[in-house]
Amino acid sequence: MVARLQEMAAKHLDRPSAILVVSAHWEARVPTLTSGALPPLIYDYYGFPAESYRITYPCPGAPELAGTVQAALQQMGFAAQLDAARGFDHGLFVPLKLMYPDADIPCLQLSLLHSLDPAEHLRLGAALADLNEEGLLVIGSGFSFHNLRAFFGPDSRESRRQNEAFEEWLIETCASRDLAEAERARRLENWARAPFARFCHPREEHLLPLHVCCGLAGAACDEYFELDVMNKKASFYLWK
Repeated sequence: MVARLQEMAAKHLDRPSAILVVSAHWEARVPTLTSGALPPLIYDYYGFPAESYRITYPCPGAPELAGTVQAALQQMGFAAQLDAARGFDHGLFVPLKLMYPDADIPCLQLSLLHSLDPAEHLRLGAALADLNEEGLLVIGSGFSFHNLRAFFGPDSRESRRQNEAFEEWLIETCASRDLAEAERARRLENWARAPFARFCHPREEHLLPLHVCCGLAGAACDEYFELDVMNKKASFYLWK
């Protein structure tokens, strides 16, 4: 996973002018954007080694861009808000410390919605498609497999079968150019009917950043990358 993130930044992406991260670790009643000039870090995890609470990532915020994104979301009917006090959670600083370690690119975060409604998150992405920001990189920071009990439980043939079946469905959904866009959206809206969906995502917050990216792109991904993370299959998706 680390190697893939570093490879994507170095070989598959142009250097961004700014980065917007849709984080699985922030939910709000309405879409909310960080708008501080230098947001602090939020160490929103528990029981990790002491050094994990000393990680730094002093990237600048993007207050002006936050206002632009807010306006685009409001144009689509979302009551989007700005939050100048909130910091960056590990959905932002962990991947970006690997991808862009110099921390010199302006960043902001966008929350998920408390409703966890997949259709609304596709629509959230579609609203971002109206942005005309040269060089903006949008990252859906979640996980294609997020059953923590299974990560730390026994690695059985049955758990592998369920994990792999959902991954196959997700790759087909995001990458197949044979799917009409209406069908792709229908599958994502009804993701819980996919094979073993609730085994892979007992709660869907780590999947929904992908919905936002799919809604933004409105097309099959250009590339996907299959990973093995702690004996579980997972995947990244890239739109250019």
